[in-house]
Amino acid sequence: MENMIRNLRNPRLFFAFSYDAIIAALSFWFALALRFETLDISKYTTISLGKFFFFSEVLLILSFFLNGLYQGVWRFSSTHDLVRVIKASLLGVASSFFACFLLNRLEGVPRSMFFIQFLLLVMGLGGGRFFYRSLKDRSAMKGLVGGNEDDIKRVLIVGAGRAGEKLVRDIFATPALRLNVVGFVDDDRFKKNALIHNIKIFGGTELIPQLVKELKIDKIFIAIPSASGEEVKKIVGFCKESNIEVKILPKMDHLLSTQVEISLLRNIKIEDLLGREQVTLDTEHLSAMIKDKVIMVTGAGGSIGSELCLQIAKFSPRLLVMADCCELFMYELEMKFKEIHPEIAFYPKILDVRNAGKVEGVFEMYKPQIVFHAAAYKHVPMMEYNPAEAIETNIKGTKIIAEAALKHNAEKFIMISTDKAVNPTNVMGASKRIAEMVITDISQKSFKENKKTKFISVRFGNVLGSNGSVIPLFRKQIEERKDVTVTHPDIIRYFMSIPEACQLVLQAGSMGVGGEIFVLDMGEPVKIVDLAKEMIRLAGLVIDRDIKIVFSGLRPGEKLFEELFSDKEDYQITHHGKIQKALFRKLDETFQFKLERLLNLESSEPITIVYMIKDLVPEFTHFRLENEAKDENLVLN
Repeated sequence: MENMIRNLRNPRLFFAFSYDAIIAALSFWFALALRFETLDISKYTTISLGKFFFFSEVLLILSFFLNGLYQGVWRFSSTHDLVRVIKASLLGVASSFFACFLLNRLEGVPRSMFFIQFLLLVMGLGGGRFFYRSLKDRSAMKGLVGGNEDDIKRVLIVGAGRAGEKLVRDIFATPALRLNVVGFVDDDRFKKNALIHNIKIFGGTELIPQLVKELKIDKIFIAIPSASGEEVKKIVGFCKESNIEVKILPKMDHLLSTQVEISLLRNIKIEDLLGREQVTLDTEHLSAMIKDKVIMVTGAGGSIGSELCLQIAKFSPRLLVMADCCELFMYELEMKFKEIHPEIAFYPKILDVRNAGKVEGVFEMYKPQIVFHAAAYKHVPMMEYNPAEAIETNIKGTKIIAEAALKHNAEKFIMISTDKAVNPTNVMGASKRIAEMVITDISQKSFKENKKTKFISVRFGNVLGSNGSVIPLFRKQIEERKDVTVTHPDIIRYFMSIPEACQLVLQAGSMGVGGEIFVLDMGEPVKIVDLAKEMIRLAGLVIDRDIKIVFSGLRPGEKLFEELFSDKEDYQITHHGKIQKALFRKLDETFQFKLERLLNLESSEPITIVYMIKDLVPEFTHFRLENEAKDENLVLN
């Protein structure tokens, strides 16, 4: 009661309360008047109307407070407020009914009066709120038009769905933005000529250039968070013809729940044009794999590892052990996790996967049931300079983690591989191919020893915007107005978004029964030079006038195009449309001997390491093998 009185000191709440109290009183008398079709009170009934009215009013007001009618703001009344009005009216009228029954067992009171009163309450309470909001919206629009009209920017919204409607609502709510939405376009032909907040949907996106001229559009907002890259590319193509400012809402998986507001709009990024339709996940199997279990992710601070942790958290693990050797990455991930998933128990562990003793200690302490192994060196040129480090981390580190998982009876071990492992031409790719072979070998060992651990590899190509990838490099060069460097005019690469890659890794992990190499569908490859041109255009620059594209030549070990399967591999389509499976390839009988020799190699000479890798991976080709003398005794004796 004290809180109720305290709240009424707020002038706005006092006005709302007074309005509701008046409506409650009027609904009582009008319900009786409508029922008896007369305003002559003496003809209504023989009961004490004063006592009945008093109880009805008190019970209705209590119901209004109990159902939170004064938590909402009339200016932003919505269907949620209408639901509260209906609940409050129903509870109040029902309470009045029982009070009247207790007073005189409803003698002289028609039961239909209560139903009429309920309808009048909903219309009065709800109608008042929405009428007030309508007046405020009109006032905001008058204020917008009333200023200097040269400051008002005329907006066309692409997408007449839920996001577009919420965007308009937010624009109405903030007239200081000086934005006037004059129309929608949407490719759903059934929406043509319909109205959203009295704003017309003119038709499909192909009308954008025409509408920009006819309606004198200043800005275009793309409000389709679920749009695929192809759809965004088509829309941007229409917008280019108009040469005006274009903003876009983030993808659905980047939005916080269904929040849509003007502040979320941003410039078009190349990732928007390359992104594909959302991944359909078998959440039942994923939940069965992760829920209430201890999950470990190595390389958790990297682009893939950190996103894996965020995706895993959605399925409620009992504990998430996030391991990485970089203190800065782990600190940043810890801060992000505390903000986004405070409900998830997690432990950020500084761990070098090459340290067998430390790895054993982590497995002994936490007993992870599912292990995602994303720790690896991935930069091709850097590993050409440091081939011994590629061997230590990508091969030895994988072997140490996998053997620990086997020893401690983990349920599943999922290793992240790369398309560069297929017919490798560089040390990094070859080291990942050997890592795949290590996982295959340990998987066979697990099967022979009747262990329950299932070992799985997942292979995919480049991810958009990952640390050290080509897109951040191009973006930096464009911002600094430097020449954009592309290695070769014909070089092509596969791309997928980081969230999509991680979702499919989880899905593949849930599908694996042991020994498989799953290969993610990367869609159509993209020409890197076309990527550079598109990024320059999106920055509002003109190629060769504002910025140039320079071809620097292929780097050592770099291919013109990557492959997802080796010509020695057969593959199958899985039940998931975006995941394929490379069939098992039997390892050479000398694999273990050759592997141990490579891992125990004391020489750090690149040519020596290259020959040792070649001995393990016959399809490996390398520029050093072609350019330097092949001295067999160097490595075999």
